[in-house]
Amino acid sequence: EAVKLFTQAIELDPTNHVLYSNRSASLSSLKKFDEALKDAEKTIEIKQDWPKGYSRKGAAQLGLRQYAEACETFEAGLKLDPNNAPLKKGLADAEAAINKEAEGMGFGDIGSKVKGAFEGDVIAKLAANPTTAAYIADASFVAKIKAIQADPNKMREYADDQRITMALFALMGMGDMFSQMPGGAGAPPGAEPQAGSPPPAPKAEPESAPDKMEVDEPAELTEEDKEAKAKKEQAEAAKAKGNAAYKARKFEEALEHYDQAIELNPADITYYNNKAAVYFEMGKYDECIETGDQAYEVGRENRAEYKHIAKALGRIGSAYSKKDDYESAIKYYNRSLAEQRSADVLNKLRALEKLQKQREEDAYRDADKSNEARERGNELFKAAKYAEAQKEYTEAIKRNPDDARNYSNRAASLIKLMAIPDAIKDCEKCISIDPAYVKAYVRKGDALFRMREYAEALDALDEAKKQDTAKKSTAEIDQLEIKCYNAINEANSRVTPEEALKNAQANPKVASLLGNPVMQNILQQMQSDPRAAREHLKNPAVASNLRKLMAAGIVRMG
Repeated sequence: EAVKLFTQAIELDPTNHVLYSNRSASLSSLKKFDEALKDAEKTIEIKQDWPKGYSRKGAAQLGLRQYAEACETFEAGLKLDPNNAPLKKGLADAEAAINKEAEGMGFGDIGSKVKGAFEGDVIAKLAANPTTAAYIADASFVAKIKAIQADPNKMREYADDQRITMALFALMGMGDMFSQMPGGAGAPPGAEPQAGSPPPAPKAEPESAPDKMEVDEPAELTEEDKEAKAKKEQAEAAKAKGNAAYKARKFEEALEHYDQAIELNPADITYYNNKAAVYFEMGKYDECIETGDQAYEVGRENRAEYKHIAKALGRIGSAYSKKDDYESAIKYYNRSLAEQRSADVLNKLRALEKLQKQREEDAYRDADKSNEARERGNELFKAAKYAEAQKEYTEAIKRNPDDARNYSNRAASLIKLMAIPDAIKDCEKCISIDPAYVKAYVRKGDALFRMREYAEALDALDEAKKQDTAKKSTAEIDQLEIKCYNAINEANSRVTPEEALKNAQANPKVASLLGNPVMQNILQQMQSDPRAAREHLKNPAVASNLRKLMAAGIVRMG
């Protein structure tokens, strides 16, 4: 019943160390030492300088027969209060339990005896003893022996291993003790006692903590405490009225109630947070920021939960965002996330960072400086300084990302630097800005040719021809087309038609063309009448498909 009541009390006041201490005592009385230990550890976590917490923890450890750990706990408590009688008694009980356990095993002063027995080449001694020689083959046994050599007190930890006990007797020259071991001399662990041998001594029952343990009664409230409690209750009532007014969008009324709550209990961060929220809704962002700063300071001073501090910082960030001070807003959003991760604040941060980046890019735009950078790039390109030219073209793009020439020129330098995929991206960006930019198609065709994508290169060059109405790039386009067809013919000369067909069937794009009924009909017409190819090539879509089949070696031109 006591445990149940203490549990209910903890639910109402989860930071009260006395309640955890009392429940620990009750659980120890019920011999539920595992649960008692958890409550004792929680007690210490809440109030590390309270000796009673260490007394509770040590009592639970005694009940669990964790005598060495109990000693450490009681000693830690005595550092806080050297004259604490319960802690002194607990330490004495733990030490006595350790000595009693050792004496029960027949070891007496175990530390000194074990230390002497385990000196020298112990492994060799045990290997030479017929009784213990078989144990040496077990790596875990050898590891335990070495651990005891390093720390004789480890003997207590391994006392349950009969082999260790027999090894100790052998090293101490107490061979006659083997006849008293279960199973006789040299018997393996777990063997049954031989007929006529005395039955083993009954295992001592673990000592338990006293059945009854005192609990700490909360101190009677002083008049000052009663007054503080009453003020807190009045502050909460004022906050509730403020919340109702806020929901009804009666902001001035809400501010009055929150101010009243702050006056009654100035150490509660939530009142400041709520007040800041009202100012935010009213569009009074400077007041929101000022109140949010107050909330942060009050929260830090009174060790408020991280979520409340994070909320204060996040609201300051939102206020700065409304004031178009993105830099400050981003700073406070990051500070809020450092206190506690929030999906809402994280989304606001990401959106604001995107806006900030766009704002910086817009501020950096300057068409004249873009032209200057592009001209510098052109001079460097002519001097075959392609890497430096690429940097200048990039600067030109930053200054004016809407000028197609900047992307086309950078693509030219990237082709020279053999950064072909990036060059293709720049060509496509250029075309998206100005679909009639002939050089972009030519440079894309050049880049695709270098990637040995001959069919796609020819498609790009075909589009370049359409856009080159002034015929200024005819020679360059024709030269690239010839290079593509020559490369296709050279590649096809190295494989037979049968091999080309087999390879084509493994290529999904080519295989789909071969399975297309329309293309099958066209190929049959071309086979019976080679002149039909000229007519079909007038259709851009068919021409593109035929170029793909040519590149795959299916269609071969004489």
